[in-house]
Amino acid sequence: TLWKMTSAFDIDAPRWDQGTFLGRLRHFLAITDPRLALVPDAELERARALVQGCRAGLVPPGSSQEQLRYAKTLYDSAFHPDSGERMNLLGRMSFQVPGGMALTGCMLQFYRTVPAVVFWQWVNQSFNAIVNYTNRNAASPISLTQIAVAYVTATGTALATAVGLNLYTKRAPPLVARWVPFVAVAAANCVNIPIMRQQEIIHGILVTDGDGNELGRSRRAAAKGITQVVVSRITMAAPGMIILPIIMERLERLPFMKRIRALHAPLQMLLCGGFLLFMVPAACALFPQRCSLALADLEPELRACIAAKRGDQVPCVYFNKGL
Repeated sequence: TLWKMTSAFDIDAPRWDQGTFLGRLRHFLAITDPRLALVPDAELERARALVQGCRAGLVPPGSSQEQLRYAKTLYDSAFHPDSGERMNLLGRMSFQVPGGMALTGCMLQFYRTVPAVVFWQWVNQSFNAIVNYTNRNAASPISLTQIAVAYVTATGTALATAVGLNLYTKRAPPLVARWVPFVAVAAANCVNIPIMRQQEIIHGILVTDGDGNELGRSRRAAAKGITQVVVSRITMAAPGMIILPIIMERLERLPFMKRIRALHAPLQMLLCGGFLLFMVPAACALFPQRCSLALADLEPELRACIAAKRGDQVPCVYFNKGL
């Protein structure tokens, strides 16, 4: 049975200040925790019911604030902030560490031959396409054709960059060749994310005032949000894919590493996981998820429309930039 809450507990109030990097980092450390990827669907559905009940002012008797907060953490990790639908496991940020660890480790380890480069870049871009689609601004629908075009274009960009650089760096120092996967991933992110979210750029995304009241659609807001996501994703991959090759280059010169070659790939994956464990939440926390844009930076027609309805009461607008 449910009972009416008498406390003033607001389940949607941020636990940490989302206006600061540290506050956002603590939030994303909680919702990108890889252990959350193991939580069964039934428990996630119970968390959703608890969150929705709490929003309506109804919770099961005896529920503590800690239980409610944990339910909200599960909810934030697994359900889309726009649609409220449960996201597929591969696309959740809690799956980024195990998924990214395996894929980045393989891309960094198997970079010497063209077939290996092609295969691992293709697998990585397939994974990225799922993540980008899952974490889009869900208020802007995208067709299967557009998803297919985005997937093919991003994969083609990554492969062309990786294979081209791989051939170009044949005579370069070994370390330079080890950085090729990062350049390919960065180039593909610059293509994959904008194309996967092209509907937002074409039609604009929903912007609201500080209280969540809808004000219209803005293409400039979409462009800002997508740019920030591209920067976040490249930042997420950068330390592991730039620093790790230097570490591996040194380690592989050691006598015992030369003897046990089978150890190279697992060690690379393990070290990559160590980087991602911190970089996934840190990169997500670079920019607020509830992004803002000054009224003066909006399209003239939308700015005029808001000014006509609300005067000078709305200094800036807010929107979900996605992840």
